[in-house]
Amino acid sequence: MTTLPLSGSGKSAIEVASGAARKAGEILKAHFREESRVQYKGRANIVTDVDLQSEKALKSLLQAEYPDHSILSEESKPVIGNSSYKWILDPLDGTNNYSFGIPFFSIVIALTRGKDVLLSIVYDPLRDEMFSARKGKGAALNNSPIHVTTKKTVKDSLIGLDLGYVDENGKKSLEFITSLWPEMYAYRVMGSAALGMAYTACGRLDLYFHVLLYPWELACGSLLVTEAGGVVTNLQGKPLQAWENSVIASNKSVHTDFLSVVRERSLK
Repeated sequence: MTTLPLSGSGKSAIEVASGAARKAGEILKAHFREESRVQYKGRANIVTDVDLQSEKALKSLLQAEYPDHSILSEESKPVIGNSSYKWILDPLDGTNNYSFGIPFFSIVIALTRGKDVLLSIVYDPLRDEMFSARKGKGAALNNSPIHVTTKKTVKDSLIGLDLGYVDENGKKSLEFITSLWPEMYAYRVMGSAALGMAYTACGRLDLYFHVLLYPWELACGSLLVTEAGGVVTNLQGKPLQAWENSVIASNKSVHTDFLSVVRERSLK
């Protein structure tokens, strides 16, 4: 059994993480559909002032409870602590959705130690849906157990994907899904990779794939899906790496079927 560190106030790690996610969620809800200041990190890759407010709240709460832990967050420089534990954050996953007023975005929190992801939280503040997982303890949605679907083939599957911020990779994803159509039930471009993985974990999607994901979505999503009984690998069918990587997340049967299609059609 994996033991998680108690916080300075004596709370469990999952209590601290879920409380921080809710606090950040209040900030996102308060400013949703307001005009926000936008900075461009690349074409269609933006950060808003609300991202930064959410990040500040998350880091402040986590540092107050775990002052010796490291923190890796999407929008700021890493915090290097004296502990072997590291928090990985995305204060607003789905920034484009948020900035356009589309109600589909999330807050992402993971706790890692070395290469192990110990705890993950994906919180949808508008729907008050808290997806959580602890290593070896299963996955849950608002404290009720969740599980991946029992579909058998890609042909019967609802597939989620995202295009990302690298144009070449986005084009590959579109060309692949177009070549696959209509040999699937349907597909959805999500706009929040973390929610795409969470929806796979709870059975709303049969499979989610992405050509290039970052540590915050990978850490959280991989633990959610595996603890919900699923399989997560890169597009070559190999274990995920700790940094940027492609991903296929599904149940065992659909994952195997999808991987054979990927190899046949040379998606890399």
